[in-house]
Amino acid sequence: MVPGQSTEDLGQQSQTMKAGEDEESSRGSRRSSRRRHLRKLPAAAGCGTFTCLSSAVAAVSGLLMGYELGLISGALLQMSNILALSCKEQEIVVSSLLFGALFASLTGGFLIDRFGRRLAIIIASSLLVLGSLILLPYESYGILIVGRIAIGISISLSSIATCVYIAEIAPQHRRGLLVSLNELMIVTGILFAYISNYAFASVSHGWKYMFGLVIPLGALQAIAMYFLPPSPRFLVMKNNDEAAKKVLERLRETSDATKELTVIKSSLKDEHQYSFLDLFRSKNNMRARMLVGLTLVFFVQTTGQPNILFYASTVLKSVGFQSNEAASLASTGVGVVKVVSTVPATVFVDQVGSKTFLCIGSSVMAVSLVTMGLVNRNIHVNFTNVCRSQSPEDFFLQGTGNLTGVTNGSLKDLFASMASPERLSFNVQRSPDVARTELNRTALAGGKSTTGSHMESGEVPVVLKWLSLASLLVYVAAFSIGLGPMSWLVLSEIFPGEIRGRAMALTSSMNWGINLLISLTFLTVTELIGLSWVCFIYTIMSLASLAFVIVFIPETKGCSLEQISMELAKQ
Repeated sequence: MVPGQSTEDLGQQSQTMKAGEDEESSRGSRRSSRRRHLRKLPAAAGCGTFTCLSSAVAAVSGLLMGYELGLISGALLQMSNILALSCKEQEIVVSSLLFGALFASLTGGFLIDRFGRRLAIIIASSLLVLGSLILLPYESYGILIVGRIAIGISISLSSIATCVYIAEIAPQHRRGLLVSLNELMIVTGILFAYISNYAFASVSHGWKYMFGLVIPLGALQAIAMYFLPPSPRFLVMKNNDEAAKKVLERLRETSDATKELTVIKSSLKDEHQYSFLDLFRSKNNMRARMLVGLTLVFFVQTTGQPNILFYASTVLKSVGFQSNEAASLASTGVGVVKVVSTVPATVFVDQVGSKTFLCIGSSVMAVSLVTMGLVNRNIHVNFTNVCRSQSPEDFFLQGTGNLTGVTNGSLKDLFASMASPERLSFNVQRSPDVARTELNRTALAGGKSTTGSHMESGEVPVVLKWLSLASLLVYVAAFSIGLGPMSWLVLSEIFPGEIRGRAMALTSSMNWGINLLISLTFLTVTELIGLSWVCFIYTIMSLASLAFVIVFIPETKGCSLEQISMELAKQ
């Protein structure tokens, strides 16, 4: 005891010391918890009108991308008749866009990191316009492939650049909403594509109108992006701090963005040392982060959504929607469900978190896919002649109004009943060898084709038909709240800014590569094992996706990009 100090004073001192120890322990516990769970930091600044406007203009890339992805589902039905495309040629037409996308994903990351996110979006929009213009004047299989490859390069480049651009201009407490806006625009574009498919289904050369509709919007986006600011993080990377500060002040609607600029500079200073090869090294857990990103996009593709997108009308026709209008209208319903389901995911992601939505989506996908597989096993309409053609003579004998003689599920046959005699005559003149081959393969019996037919007669039971459609729509909805928007949000967050463009490009190349492989083989695999077993395979992949998300995906809601990067480097 110190002289002059009372027992009461000692008690107070002891309580003070104990309180201090408790406070320090509490702070340590909070720091540990924050490191483990990436808890929310206070928002540094608001989400101004200009930030929302810039994000919306950039997200138009998503609208264009979704439209081009969904468009082929209906356009292919017309083009396959006009150009007399074989099964393999139809798969190549679908996949040509993916060839271009894969090429762009391998090279686009360097363009994005070197020249900027905004410039990459401008280039992508311009290339989309050019690719669409190539398609319009000609009716040629080769030109079709070239144009679709150009469009594929465009949408791949824009998909990477848009996510990175929006993530870097958005405030941390609104980043989930604004980045997910891109996915909302994608599914809206898919819906517009399905509506376009239905609207122009019976219009002569309607596929040209389908391809041409995106040209004005693509040109407008390229012009609008020119007047928007570059990403402030990109400006800091290029040592243009003064310009970055002005952009931040404009985006945040504040007179002083020094604090946020300092955080960005500090983070990028630590990240400036990264090279492309560091993505595959253990330094700052980059290899682990890359493996998480690659695995996530692997599940995006292998859970089957791309095939539903590309072959929606064909799948629906195979389960009983036998008229062309019915199949196209049902596929439009798929587009509506994608949009409606993406809205709550976009609005509530900053409150609920991307990991939660990923878990919910994967779980519901698995249940709906099992249901779809079981229903399809009881539908006595096989999916084995999905892309085999009837001969032109069959169409003349059947007449333009007869739908019952059309081979069910055939991509080439879906629009045959609506084709005019002039178009059919053009088809024979244009491809006599193809027509002759089909004649040799076809026996004419009462005006109906027996070309390799494995179809069973009779209508699909109404209950099974609608149950199949309902399970398909639930599956689409589950993807649209989970793997659809959330995977790209996570990818835009987990990589350091200095190398974010190249990391996103690498994961994007994985995405497009698997998409290409699946799309090139979907018709063939479905012929071999049947649609129901394809659904069961997708079920297994959905369950594997759920397990992966639970174990490996961090929850990042409410955290700045800089904090996420620092915390992931420690784990």
